[in-house]
Amino acid sequence: MKRGKKYQESAKLIDKSKLYDPAEAIDLVLKTGKAKFDETVEVHVKLGVDSRHADQQVRGAVVLPHGTGKTVRVLVFAKGEKEAEAKAAGADFVGAEDMVQKIQSENWFDFDIIVATPDMMGLVGRLGKVLGPKGLMPNPKAGTVTMDVAKAINDIKAGKIEYRLDKTNITHCPIGKVSFGADKLKENFETLMSALIKAKPAAAKGQYLKSVAITSTMGPGVKINPARVAE
Repeated sequence: MKRGKKYQESAKLIDKSKLYDPAEAIDLVLKTGKAKFDETVEVHVKLGVDSRHADQQVRGAVVLPHGTGKTVRVLVFAKGEKEAEAKAAGADFVGAEDMVQKIQSENWFDFDIIVATPDMMGLVGRLGKVLGPKGLMPNPKAGTVTMDVAKAINDIKAGKIEYRLDKTNITHCPIGKVSFGADKLKENFETLMSALIKAKPAAAKGQYLKSVAITSTMGPGVKINPARVAE
């Protein structure tokens, strides 16, 4: 794969054979984030679990202290008092059957996350085939199936992110923007990693944090020493 000139220049700053301390890695990401837009900074963590087993699943959510820098559009499935509560809390879209119809008939996906009250999950379940592959299905572990819709919306708007494993047992999470600077990114990074470590399944054996890497949208990845993360 042919890389651009900026990428090649940035890659020269990174020793591919080295495992960096978190603070040093974040500084390198800031130096290599040279795009004309405000790049997102992402963390990719490979865990020593087997997600094919139910007792080794790692999934949850955490509120980053400085948010993600992204405006998140929230769709809420609720009725009655909870519908009014969702609107008052700043939900971007609220509804029930009408929203199911809109998604099914118009292929409408102008939202980033769904919150639903438990009584709405039978209705939302009809959309499983389209929401599931996009990672949009509400889930109690992520706090998106709840009666406290106001708290869920406030947390999401404040910078709540969900972490979950892909098929290769890796989590991919945004921790902010290049414009945040080193201190805010470091705090967000530490918050995410603390949540992942606490979420370690009892059935997980051996080394839990297999590898940790951080990168900006257009920049090269920087490998972090997992031992320094777990300290």
